[in-house]
Amino acid sequence: MKNFIAGKYRQQREYKSFTPSFVNRHFAWENPQINVLLEQAEQLLSELNTHADSVPNIDFFIKMSVRKEATDSSRVAGTKTELDDVILPQEKVDPEKRDDWKEVQNHIKAMNFAIDKLSELPLSMSLLKDAHKILLSGVRGKNRDPGEIRRIQTQIGGSSL
Repeated sequence: MKNFIAGKYRQQREYKSFTPSFVNRHFAWENPQINVLLEQAEQLLSELNTHADSVPNIDFFIKMSVRKEATDSSRVAGTKTELDDVILPQEKVDPEKRDDWKEVQNHIKAMNFAIDKLSELPLSMSLLKDAHKILLSGVRGKNRDPGEIRRIQTQIGGSSL
């Protein structure tokens, strides 16, 4: 792995992008301390799993976690919906916030769809594309090839490269 190159910067018009290299060979840590850290992380995950048994309603907890993640992820793309708004029915949402609310609702539907499908399908491009169709259904971006992988680079936030 000493000669492994993580990727390349490529000039594309007026900006550069990073394209990662594939890691398709045996991988070994140079620092054995990483194994100790991984074991500690596994121990902490086991403890977290034990605490899950003490949550009175795990389905409600998961549902709210999905909503929180959808709210936070959608904020990256510019939505301004708060978690308090997400749990409201559409008619109770301020009309000025309904477009953002719909985007977060789509995010929740897409995640729940993908989670449900994982019981019968592997994580695959087909599954991701189907979730992407749900994500863009009836919201900003609905005309930007829902269910397809982008063929051009994009950026999030800011107006300059």
